[in-house]
Amino acid sequence: MSHSAEPRPMTSRRSGPLTGEALVPGDKSISHRALILGAMAVGETRITGLLEGQDVLDTAKAMAAFGAQVTRHGPGEWSVHGVGVGGFRSPEGVIDCGNSGTGVRLIMGAMATTPIAATFTGDASLSRRPMARVTDPLSQFGARITARDGDRLPITIEGATDPVPLTYRTPVASAQIKSALLLAGLNVPGDTVVIEPEPTRDHSERMLAGFGAQVRSETTPEGHRVTLTGRPELRAQPVAVPRDPSSAGFPVAAALIVPGSEIRVPGVSRNPTRDGLYVTLQEMGADITFQNPREEGGEPVADLLVRHSRLKGVSVPAERAASMIDEFPILSVIAAFAEGATVMNGVAELRVKESDRIDAMARGLEANGVRVEETRDSMTVHGMPQVPGGGSAVTHLDHRIAMSFLILGLAAENPVGIDDAGPITTSFPDFVPLMTRLGASFD
Repeated sequence: MSHSAEPRPMTSRRSGPLTGEALVPGDKSISHRALILGAMAVGETRITGLLEGQDVLDTAKAMAAFGAQVTRHGPGEWSVHGVGVGGFRSPEGVIDCGNSGTGVRLIMGAMATTPIAATFTGDASLSRRPMARVTDPLSQFGARITARDGDRLPITIEGATDPVPLTYRTPVASAQIKSALLLAGLNVPGDTVVIEPEPTRDHSERMLAGFGAQVRSETTPEGHRVTLTGRPELRAQPVAVPRDPSSAGFPVAAALIVPGSEIRVPGVSRNPTRDGLYVTLQEMGADITFQNPREEGGEPVADLLVRHSRLKGVSVPAERAASMIDEFPILSVIAAFAEGATVMNGVAELRVKESDRIDAMARGLEANGVRVEETRDSMTVHGMPQVPGGGSAVTHLDHRIAMSFLILGLAAENPVGIDDAGPITTSFPDFVPLMTRLGASFD
């Protein structure tokens, strides 16, 4: 999708039972990391199941711009010939990361301790997002950083010539901050230490270890402590990308709220640092069975069997937020159909995602007859036997907002519209045809 493409309004309407198999895309977080670590390794990394959404494609282009040889061999099948730790070259042009906060922050980390320069930009949504949470600690390694007012894109980074080790306590639980600093630490002598208030998704640690880095995690009185020993020789590895639990949340939600539905979602990641949505849904009474548990590419996976369910509201504890931060928009849609109130705590991080997701979901739900209460760090959705629908939601160039309200319309009494379905291609390019095959009705 072009970042300047014309808006594509879309409407979803009440659906009959959804049935069939939902082959959701590969995990976006793991796809980004596979490309970046493949580019920093020695040899050829073969990747299967790569998510071919725009966010990940932008990361692939960036790795090529830094000197890696990146080749697509077929659907989801890619190879990366890496340049080794510290082997990046200065790109000839600006690095455009489109809509991807994960992509831009991780790539900035990966190059910040190599003595090269690069300028990063993105679309209108990404250019509004704060970058200081990553650029401030990267400057402590010795990188020189120039940013637009408010520490926003475009940003130019001159990588550190003589990087120094860093011990850094993150102000919020953020896998993006942690991962950016660990990637920067790869080209630093000695240990880089990141201390988090709560454990966040651990894909970086798992993949770094798989590529040969020495990384260890421990729970300490000061928080979750991750230590990386710098200057390893990363060895190219095959990476099998499991299916994305965040993307799976959309067909799962639809099956739970559309009467008579039963679907199967195979090969979904069950990484415990990403499992908060599914833990919460089970607490709400969701009929979800996890079949054939196994390990693929160093990640636990399972097949999901999901049936329509009568759900009840619950209170989601703040300490669970980091394991489901991307899933709160679709959880708020599910909560609209649950009996009683669902209280989501510890969600302030949602206000600095692709959009202010708390505000976007609250306004869109209210436009469709659902009562919502919000604070800076919480959101409460009051469920009802039947959601009226009939409203339209503003997506703010946010793919998760767009997909969430299209799911809402499948079970509401009246159609639900969104102003732009275009951003969906950044993470789930097959969303509309996949949901249509299950029986969803979109205009």
